[in-house]
This record gives sequence, structure tokens and C-alpha cells, in this order.
Amino acid sequence: MPMTDSEEKSSCNNQANNRQRKRIAVIATEYRYNSHAEMIVGRLLGNFGYKPQVIVASLYTDQLPPNDQSREEAAKHHIPIMHTVPDTIRYAAEHGGLDGVVIIGEHGDYPVDSWGRKQYPRRRFIEETLQILDDLKLRVPLFSDKFLAWNLEDSLWIFEQLKARNIPFFGGSSIPHVMFAPPFDQQHLKEAHEWLIVSFSNEVEAYGYHALELLQALAEKRRGGETGIAAITVTRGPAVWEAMDRDEWPELLMQQALDLFREQERTHPRMSAEIPVLFVVEYIDGSKGYVIQQNGLSERWRFSFRTGQKQIISSLCASGEDRPFSHFDTYTSLIERFLLTGIEPIPAERILFSSVLINRAMEALAKGRTIYTPELKRTY
Repeated sequence: MPMTDSEEKSSCNNQANNRQRKRIAVIATEYRYNSHAEMIVGRLLGNFGYKPQVIVASLYTDQLPPNDQSREEAAKHHIPIMHTVPDTIRYAAEHGGLDGVVIIGEHGDYPVDSWGRKQYPRRRFIEETLQILDDLKLRVPLFSDKFLAWNLEDSLWIFEQLKARNIPFFGGSSIPHVMFAPPFDQQHLKEAHEWLIVSFSNEVEAYGYHALELLQALAEKRRGGETGIAAITVTRGPAVWEAMDRDEWPELLMQQALDLFREQERTHPRMSAEIPVLFVVEYIDGSKGYVIQQNGLSERWRFSFRTGQKQIISSLCASGEDRPFSHFDTYTSLIERFLLTGIEPIPAERILFSSVLINRAMEALAKGRTIYTPELKRTY
């Protein structure tokens, strides 16, 4: 049946609008229920009430779990599924143009090594993306979810390659970008030299990264900016509480963070049967950052820090606890703005620092000793 005049006008307007919207290629490990791909790419497809400003022009998923959603979503939105990363980039570039790349290298069935590091193929995704962009003589903004890579060598390689090409880059975690509750005057961060993050979960690498990036997002705001990190130490088990008893890390900062919005008395986390993990980050200028992580310790990431006047300020990251996890609205909006403008919303060095910290933290935990970080003798 032929379209009515109004339907034809609406169709023409939609086509014109689509031509004006920027087009991206998406590369993901897997796209299934509650995955980061569903939370971010799903919003870019208009799910969860989100109104996207970009068009997903092509899609690649590395794995197809039994509860895969990528094929259904792609069919619904007429998005071609490609079989390789280069084909995904090339197809978008040659069929309407490519304005950005989104990489979601999180979730999926990948090996875990003896240090507890999950070997996500983030370097492969980025390396193949850069190679085809070079071939096509394109330079477009690139977003990659969470930390750069599961090992130090790949993290450094990725950062250096992006810098060498002067490619706009954004990555990391959604957590540092959420609202803080209660809010506080962030000018106080200029005078801080000691920060403690309360984290949770027994997944040391995955959740420890969130906490370490949050730590770096706070620490980089001290007066003079970031001057580098000297070392990281990671302790697990009863030794964490023994170190607390020796005043080797600030119990008071932990208590202040945990007391936020508590309506009933709680027992000390040392009474829990869950195993604690303590990260201690030593900055070159003498500042110190701590992460205390224990399954069930909190329901959200919390933090405390001391100001120059020794006042303690505490807050928590007001992330959404229930599906569809409202903090991904904020994060997806940041990603889109980055893709549309090419302007990095945070220093790319923050992602390098936090990536190297989790890489070195897993090494420190495995080896049971302090690990020095000469690769973070940098300023920004």
C-alpha cells in the first residue's frame, strides 16, 4: 500500500535526521541481559527510555552466549552483524561514514590466569581497530569500557598507540561520574593527601578497578595535579585487620564512610566471615590512597578523605542499584558527547593510571609484596 502524504513526509524527515546523526561502529565481547553491552549499547539503540544522538551502523560480538540479545536487537534496528573487527569498522566507513568507535570488552567466557586476571581481548579489539583506521586513513574518537587491558604490557601499548595517533580517547568506569551523596565542595580535594575508598564484592580485579579509578579521580584533583605513583601494596585476609591495629591504614576514614546513611548499628567488618582485601597506593609526593574491599561491606562505593585542615569529608557514589542501573544513563550521555565532539571528558592519563594500578595490584596480590610502578612516574 502506498504511503500517505504525511507518512511520506515523516519518512523523509527521519531519513534526513539519520543522515545528520553521527554513525558509530560497536565492538563487544558479548551482548546479553545485564551486560555492559546491553547497558551502554542498548541505550544507544533507544532502550531504557534513552534518546540516542548517534546511529549504530555496524556491530561485532566476539561471543554468543545462550542468552545473547545482539542478533535480536540488530535485526530490530536493521544493523548489520559483522564477523570480524576490521569488517565492522570498514562496513560503517564505506556505507554512510564512520564517526566513532565504541568497544565494550567486558563480560564473556574468557580464561582467568593464576593471578586472577580475566584475559579480555581488549588489546586485540583496539589493535585491529587501529590497524583498519590506519588503512582507511581515518581518525575518529574511540571509547573503550573499563581498564585498558588485563596485563601491564598491553595497557602501556594501547595508551602509547592512541597517543602516537592523536586519537581522542575515553574509557574507564561509570562510577566516578555519578552524583556524590551527600554533595560536597570539591575545592576541598585540592588540599587532600589521604583518601580511602570502600569497595565490595569478592571479584578483586573487576570491582577493585572501580575503586582504584575512583581513587585516582579524587587524587588527581589535589593542588598541583598528578605527579605520579611510586608503588602499590595489596594485602588479603586477617593481615588487613592486623595492619589496621598497627595504624598502617586509617580505620577512622573507613568508619566515617561506612556510617553514611546507616539507620542501624553495624558490626565491624572484621567480624565478617568474608575475606577483606586492602590496596595501599603510595604517591610520589607522599600522598596515600587506600581501598578496603570486602564482599557485603557496602552496597555502593563510598569514600572519605582528609582536608588540609584535617577535616574528614565522606560521601558515596549514588549509582543505581537496580536494573536498568540509572548511572549508565549518565555514562552513556558522556560517551555520546565525546563521540559527537571528540573532546575527552577526562584526562586519558586517568585511565592509564587506574589501568596500571589494577594490573600492578593483581601482581602485588599474587607475589605478596609491594610492587613499584616506574611506568607511572608521570604528571598530568
